[in-house]
Amino acid sequence: MDSRSDSQHTPASGGSEKRVSFAALKHRDFRPFFVTTMLAMMADNIEHVISYWVLFQKFQSPVLAGFAVISHWTPFLLLSVYFGALADRYDCRKLIQIAQVMFMAVTAAWAMLFFTDTIQIWHACVLLVIHGIAGVFWAPAEMLLIHDIVGAEDLPSAVRLNATSRQLGILFGPAIGGGLMFWIGAPAGLLLNALIYMPLTIWLMLVPYTGHLREGASARRGLRWRDVAGVLREIAQNRAIVTMIVLGGAASLFVGNAFQANMPEFAHDLGTEKTDLAYNALLTANAAGSVFGGFVLDGKQWVPPTVKSAIACATLWCVLMAAFAFSHSYPLSLALLFFAGALNLAFYSIAQTIVQLEAPRELRGRLIGLFSMSAFGLRAFSGFTVGVVGGFIGIHWSLALSSMLLLAVTIALFAFAQRRQAIGAPG
Repeated sequence: MDSRSDSQHTPASGGSEKRVSFAALKHRDFRPFFVTTMLAMMADNIEHVISYWVLFQKFQSPVLAGFAVISHWTPFLLLSVYFGALADRYDCRKLIQIAQVMFMAVTAAWAMLFFTDTIQIWHACVLLVIHGIAGVFWAPAEMLLIHDIVGAEDLPSAVRLNATSRQLGILFGPAIGGGLMFWIGAPAGLLLNALIYMPLTIWLMLVPYTGHLREGASARRGLRWRDVAGVLREIAQNRAIVTMIVLGGAASLFVGNAFQANMPEFAHDLGTEKTDLAYNALLTANAAGSVFGGFVLDGKQWVPPTVKSAIACATLWCVLMAAFAFSHSYPLSLALLFFAGALNLAFYSIAQTIVQLEAPRELRGRLIGLFSMSAFGLRAFSGFTVGVVGGFIGIHWSLALSSMLLLAVTIALFAFAQRRQAIGAPG
């Protein structure tokens, strides 16, 4: 693959240049982006907290929870590269605004169905698919936009802080969603929640960034469904990108975030007196760990953005998730989820940074889409490995076995990285 002018110091090369703490925040326009993205992700998680809880109370089905994960993430699997091509081709602000409107429409639909008590399983599946399509619109366009705002030099910080802002939304989402649900009820809470998406939508109307402003317009290649195969051929020789895409895909395939959809059952099995509060606290612990990890990693620069760092963090994450699956102690479960959240943010943000900086400019949106297809789309199958299988063998065993399978993959990738170093390959 040809080298690019803005990646002379790629994270995969393990360069030792000194980086400034919270470098992305020195860019004036990144600061409001950080806040409004956090609010949008908080609204997303308020919706999930309320909808998952109502669905659990009504149906109490691990299989339904697993199917909800499958129906939510399948659009990422099928459409990520195609919508990455859209991000390469069109104004990324408009794509994100389309996604915001879709999110608000889904939230309003949940409110109506809960208010009329007419929710059925097929309703949930349809709404989660629409929600997933909105996420596909959002993801590649968002990454090109932050690249446009901060440039290549500060992109590792921007990716980390962007992931941290999302985790701040996840951190606040359960508490606010739980409060809205119990104070004014699920339907009214969801209607109020729809308004929280508005700040990001309005901010996008006021800034000049298109995702292509800094480096000029991208090549206007045609949009084809066979783009996935073409992109794979073009990046086959870049082993750093391939390794990160495999790592993100394996993590999503085996574990993903399916355990979050089953968190009400984990809370119930831990034997706490207030299951609803335990459920919110478990979700909060995982998000708090991610926020802590994001700020510490960006502030202290302890973990370099390299291939081996991403693999090492993923390996430790597997161990903690398996331990959580078998934990019978509520305080221990909280601690495990906290540190697992930090490690999850670390390896996903490092992997995404490497893919984005190594990508040629004309393929950047497609490669981000390919990473999204792997790292998010394969979560559809984690709904099967953790959720549906959990309906037959129990969610504790399904999560533990899935984590151990992922551990085997990460160990193999670590051995692969060591072999590359031994033969003198960069990485």
